[in-house]
Amino acid sequence: MDTAEHIKYLVREGQLLADAAAAAGWDAEVPTCPGWRVRDLVRHTGMVHRWATAFVAEGLTEYRPGGGEPDLDGDALLDWYREGHERLVAALVEAPDALACWTFLPAPSAPAFWARRQAHETTVHRVDAESALGLVAGRSPVGPALAADGVDELLCGFHGRERSRVRTDRPGTLRVRATDTGDVWTVHLSADAPRTTRDAEGPAECELSGPAEALYLTLWNRIPAGSPAVALSGDDRLARVWRETSAVTW
Repeated sequence: MDTAEHIKYLVREGQLLADAAAAAGWDAEVPTCPGWRVRDLVRHTGMVHRWATAFVAEGLTEYRPGGGEPDLDGDALLDWYREGHERLVAALVEAPDALACWTFLPAPSAPAFWARRQAHETTVHRVDAESALGLVAGRSPVGPALAADGVDELLCGFHGRERSRVRTDRPGTLRVRATDTGDVWTVHLSADAPRTTRDAEGPAECELSGPAEALYLTLWNRIPAGSPAVALSGDDRLARVWRETSAVTW
C-alpha cells in the first residue's frame, strides 16, 4: 500500500470518526477504551493528528512531545478535531518524498511512515467512536488491504521494537493467517522482543486465522479474542500472552 492510498484512508476514516462522535454524543462511553468517553477519544485523536502534523509540516528531525489535549467540548471540540485532521492530510499531500523528519518505525520514507501510521491510528479510533454508538454488525468496514497492512505494521513495526512488552518465559510461535488476502505472519515469542517473519515457515503452537479485518481488530484488542470471526487453533496460551501484553499506549 503506497502513501497516496494511506492518505485516502486517513481522509475517509477521519471523517467517519467525526461523524460517529457527533452522533454518539460527548458523554457516551467508549466500550473499546474502558474509562473513556467520546470527548476523551476525540481530544486524544485530535492531539495525535496535530503532533504528527508538526513533524511533517515543520520537518522536525528530533522527537517532540505532543502539545496536550484541549479543554474543549461540544461543537468547538468537533471543529478543532476536523481542522487538525484537515491540516494533517494537507501536510502529507504536500510533503516531498525526500522529506527528512523524525519517525519511529521503518518505512520507505518519512511521509510514507506518517501516512501509514496516521491512517491506522485514525482507523482504530474510528472503530472506537463507532463502538460508542453500539455498532458491531453495522460498523463501517475496514477493507481487507488496509486491515492486512495494519496487521503488518503492528506485528513487524510496533512489536518488532525492543520496547515491546509481548514476552513470555515459555517460548512459542504464534501464526497469524489472513484467509481473504493470503497474508501470513509467524511471530516468535520468547523472553526477548517478538520476532516476526512474513511467511508460514516451521511449526506453530498457536494459530489465529480469519479475514484480515477480524485479525486487525483482534490484534488491536478491539474485539474479543474469542470472536467467531477468528479461528484459534492449538495452544491458546500464546493468544492470551498477546491479549494481556500487547496494548500500545501513548
